[in-house]
Amino acid sequence: MTVKQMGEQQQPVGTPAGGVLAPLGVSPADEMLYRVLLRHPQATLADLAHAVGWQAARVRRHLNSLESLGLLTRTPSRPVRYTPAAPETAVEVLALQRQKDLERARIGAALLAEEFRIADDNSSPVTVVRGRQAIQQRFFQAQQATRREVFIIDRPPYVSDPAHRQVQIQNEQLSRGVLYRTIYDQSSLDTPEKLAKVRTLAARGEESRVLADVPLKLVISDRSLALVPFVLPTEQEVLVLQGSALLDGLVTLFELLWQQAVPLWSRDRRQPAKRFTADDEQLLALAAAGLTDETIARRLGVAQRTVERRMRRVMDQLNAQTRFQAGLQAAQLGILGDPQV
Repeated sequence: MTVKQMGEQQQPVGTPAGGVLAPLGVSPADEMLYRVLLRHPQATLADLAHAVGWQAARVRRHLNSLESLGLLTRTPSRPVRYTPAAPETAVEVLALQRQKDLERARIGAALLAEEFRIADDNSSPVTVVRGRQAIQQRFFQAQQATRREVFIIDRPPYVSDPAHRQVQIQNEQLSRGVLYRTIYDQSSLDTPEKLAKVRTLAARGEESRVLADVPLKLVISDRSLALVPFVLPTEQEVLVLQGSALLDGLVTLFELLWQQAVPLWSRDRRQPAKRFTADDEQLLALAAAGLTDETIARRLGVAQRTVERRMRRVMDQLNAQTRFQAGLQAAQLGILGDPQV
């Protein structure tokens, strides 16, 4: 059995197909030769060619590659012998280099973007993205590139599955400390499942509010880039806006709508009232959005009479005359439910 065959048999369980060093820019063939060197330090070119079953010219190419990566050194003696670098040190150096490469790539991308903006003196801060797949990719990229905050006005129809990829990216960004503020149209919360997903996002840090009949869909990244559909409901064209008076106007519009919208789940309990259950809090949030008992029952998946009974009890506790008033009072008192309850 050759060393090559032994190396293949000894591949650790769970090792990526491209090799464990592939993420650091080491090719599978380079890694295999490096592994052979780890088992046979001080090997010559002839020793390695025999061990892996390659022509000497091919072994020499991969040795040069490993040397450029800092994974081996060669002796000045004749015949030349090759010594592998200690994996702990070499891999750490490669990882640091990779981080530097990524940072340079980010800087380069920023420079390219700047060149793109100034390439044409008559260029517009508004571009159009067409096609469902291109729109979906641009929508996700805008969020993944965000450093500080994302503003979203959410309403159907959706160009992507809002319960899958969007939730995944939003969770990743929230975990990195990116602030999400989302205004949901009532129609975005028309099933218990959708409401539950919004509640989960709120538990992870999203600030969410609801408003009836929002005028448009919108995504704003770091107040410097916005995506807004050109035509609803087909949503086959999206305007991408960069620094401009139009973008500033959309940011202002979002803030105005945010003030009008009703918090779904306030985290402020500085003025606690009587204790409400999680179901009561959810009921209050929907009531604050102006939904009828029939609509609330459908969204919560319960009977309308159950909603009416619970609503009467909650209204009595709040001394409210209407459902909508009960919801607003609950929001002002900071008792519209903790998403984690």
